[in-house]
Amino acid sequence: MRAVLVGEAMLELSQDGSLWRLAYGGDTLNTAIHLARSGVKTAYLTALGTDPFSADIKAQWAAEGLDTTLVLAHPARNPGLYAITCDDAGERSFTYWRGESAARALFDCDGIEAALAHAEAADLLAFSLISLAILPENGREALLALAGKVRAKGGLVAFDGNYRPRLWPDRATAHAARDAAIAVASIGLPTLEDETLLSGESDAAAVAAHWQALGCAETLVKLGAQGCRLPDGQILAPTQVLKPVDTSGAGDAFNAGYLGARLRGEPVAQAAKVGHALAGWTIMRRGAIPLR
Repeated sequence: MRAVLVGEAMLELSQDGSLWRLAYGGDTLNTAIHLARSGVKTAYLTALGTDPFSADIKAQWAAEGLDTTLVLAHPARNPGLYAITCDDAGERSFTYWRGESAARALFDCDGIEAALAHAEAADLLAFSLISLAILPENGREALLALAGKVRAKGGLVAFDGNYRPRLWPDRATAHAARDAAIAVASIGLPTLEDETLLSGESDAAAVAAHWQALGCAETLVKLGAQGCRLPDGQILAPTQVLKPVDTSGAGDAFNAGYLGARLRGEPVAQAAKVGHALAGWTIMRRGAIPLR
């Protein structure tokens, strides 16, 4: 099975005692790396620059087993940058420098037509509301069109409703983009906290009903430490109670575990257990994509 994930990859600064460690991260990139580590043939569709940092992180992705043939190069832009700070409970906050990142101009890069043709044949296409947020309107339309083509050819389309208010001009625009993406998705991976922030809905069952009514039948609502709500309404809690070191990347890891298991043909509940296990491993280590 072959997966293609779409989004923005950034340089990541995370604290290690009194020092800062330079790595990389980004919601769909985190999922892509975890999928590649699990043995799924995974490509990442994004844009980087022609600078040394871009070359270095692309080489690191390849070393992880990620297919980088869909990583395009923008001649005048570089990757974005973010820094993670964590409180005593492991809860994270982010500071971003991403306004002119190369990924924002992905659909204007040389080679995009060939990359899209390649992505159309994927068994799984996955993207997020952040993937849409960083793009101009024509880019959003192109990504949603790609999702429609993947589904038309029998592939799965997974969508994570990661909502970051600072990336949107207003909630109405974000809400409309989210609903348009739900309508082309076959697997929905919203987080209740994000849904409450975006639409005010605080009930997981109501969130699932909204997503399913728009055509995304296989919707799992992530509930943080409480686990997730399965499409049949069952609440599946993690098997262990953990004291997190760093919660950044937890939802992305859950997505990878779940999607990888579904690609292997595992049933929904078992796939969610795999997702919980990978998320649990991730939050006990620092960084969005901890070293193995």
